[in-house]
Amino acid sequence: MTEPLRSIVVVIVILAVLLTVAAMLVWFERRLLGALQDRYGPNRVGPFGVLQTLADTIKLLAKEDWIPPFADKPVFVLAPAIVMITVLMAFTVVPFAPGLQVVDLNIGLLFFLGMSSLGVYSVVLAGWSSQNKYALIGSLRAAAQMISYEVFMGLSLMGVVMEAGSFSLRRIVEAQQGLWYCIPQIVGLIVFANAGIAETRRLPFDLPEAESEIVAGYHSEYSGMKFGMFFIGEYLGITLISAMVVTLFFGGWRGPWLPPIVWFAVKTFIFVCGFILLRATLPRPRFDQLMAYGWKVMLPLALANLVVTGAIVVARG
Repeated sequence: MTEPLRSIVVVIVILAVLLTVAAMLVWFERRLLGALQDRYGPNRVGPFGVLQTLADTIKLLAKEDWIPPFADKPVFVLAPAIVMITVLMAFTVVPFAPGLQVVDLNIGLLFFLGMSSLGVYSVVLAGWSSQNKYALIGSLRAAAQMISYEVFMGLSLMGVVMEAGSFSLRRIVEAQQGLWYCIPQIVGLIVFANAGIAETRRLPFDLPEAESEIVAGYHSEYSGMKFGMFFIGEYLGITLISAMVVTLFFGGWRGPWLPPIVWFAVKTFIFVCGFILLRATLPRPRFDQLMAYGWKVMLPLALANLVVTGAIVVARG
């Protein structure tokens, strides 16, 4: 197989797997939360309710694709696509296994941070173009939250970059052969995990779409498949952050006995479960508490980790 053809096949396979995983996570989240809260999850459509996602997709496709007459129509239509495009683009630099990667950029980590930063445009444009006060409040919350936590996310990863000596995600995984960075970079891991939850706007950091406060926030006016694109984008974001935690701090595909791709999938699945269980265990803070937590706790921790790691690297020569 020629190299261009192989690259096309890898892209198609990864794209199909990611979209399937994102769709199945909707079902899995409902089942896991049901088990945790001692109630039934989806159990009517198909065995164990596994076809519930298919039923939801048909329902979204059958709904009227309505655009509010007062909305800025071109921007309103474009906004849901941005979140999916940016997340899928970020997956292109993730090394799933040796040789299983769309592109190995020597600035792969910076590319990931850039794509995750562009995701805020989707939320901001959705809230602004809807011409709805609740949607606008949600988009402004999202902009402040995502821009702030992007700072801590970037700083938390500089320790990993100094340890590995590269921005390439493949080389970062290879540098963890003797010791995973979750041990020497435990502070960076904590900061990155918190920033990742804020970036994906998941509970307890779901202030941009807090139903009890602002109806549904930035996607209040969306319906049909446009709403479905926001929904799928959220689950793709969960998978992306989980995959990046595994890549940067838990050795990526490394592990004994099993094939590398299986190790990567198992580790990522564990962190996806963590994302889901947070939804059922932690309350939502006030927005001012969320921002204060970032600037007064996460930022000092990220800076302290950066200074200490730099000192250690210099001391090693």
